[in-house]
Amino acid sequence: MLTLIPVLTLASHVIFVVALLAIIFRNSWGKSLTMWLGRHSLKLSFAVSLVAVIGSLFYSNVIGFPPCELCWWQRIFLYPTPIIFGVALLKKNASAFLYTTPLAMLAGIVAIYQAYVNLGGTSVLPCTAVGGECSKVFVLAFGYITIPMMSLTIVLYILLIAWAKKTYDDNSHT
Repeated sequence: MLTLIPVLTLASHVIFVVALLAIIFRNSWGKSLTMWLGRHSLKLSFAVSLVAVIGSLFYSNVIGFPPCELCWWQRIFLYPTPIIFGVALLKKNASAFLYTTPLAMLAGIVAIYQAYVNLGGTSVLPCTAVGGECSKVFVLAFGYITIPMMSLTIVLYILLIAWAKKTYDDNSHT
């Protein structure tokens, strides 16, 4: 299981790039994929955010990796998202992205910083200094996939799906 999650993360990066390119080229070859992402945005975002919560709980409660302070901040920002998307799905209300986008962006800022330090960047916070709890790298696969990188992947998916939803809405009203 410890090797499966990074492999799935790597596969999701390939899917992410394809989806990103589809949105960028939505006026040509990417239109159908972009519209599909937008049409299913709440379900996809709910699934992605639920995977994030389950994954973080798996690493800390099953595997036994203690979450550091920066991990807790990412959890604070991401843990409400499956609840918000779940309620939005039940109510068929896509305004959930108004609330989850800022949370995802804040989690992304923390994840980018922690990934930068984990991959050899200079720390400005004591918890990420060498030997600090936030500097520990419990997972390193393919030379770049760490737990903060997995968190950043979730954040980028939420933001990408929100963008696809906006594109879908803009095209549905024209």
